[in-house]
Amino acid sequence: MNSDHDTQHDNRPAAGQEAAPPGGSQHHPPLRRAGQGRMLAGVAAGLGRYFGIDVTIIRIAFVVLGLLAIVGSSLGVAGIPFYLAGIPLYLACWLLIPEDGEEHSIAARMLASLQSRPR
Repeated sequence: MNSDHDTQHDNRPAAGQEAAPPGGSQHHPPLRRAGQGRMLAGVAAGLGRYFGIDVTIIRIAFVVLGLLAIVGSSLGVAGIPFYLAGIPLYLACWLLIPEDGEEHSIAARMLASLQSRPR
């Protein structure tokens, strides 16, 4: 005869294992632009790896946003049209996300070099 206790799942970690963080969040690799498997600057491949999404889906999203920039659109959020997002978003990711094997992004290196200049 099964009691209610027997049918409940025990969510405690096994011996030698750590408990999952609250909220069930998963561990992501660090966000980096891909050094390999890239088409342009590695932004889409890096985002795909980070979020666990097929890179083709991310590339298609960037292409659609980029085409909206060319064609134009009345679609938008909070008065900001979507067609202003694709190309600037890609460029911002290229500047702000470090490449595989690099500690700092392009923007961080540029900022550091400007700050280290004699005045």
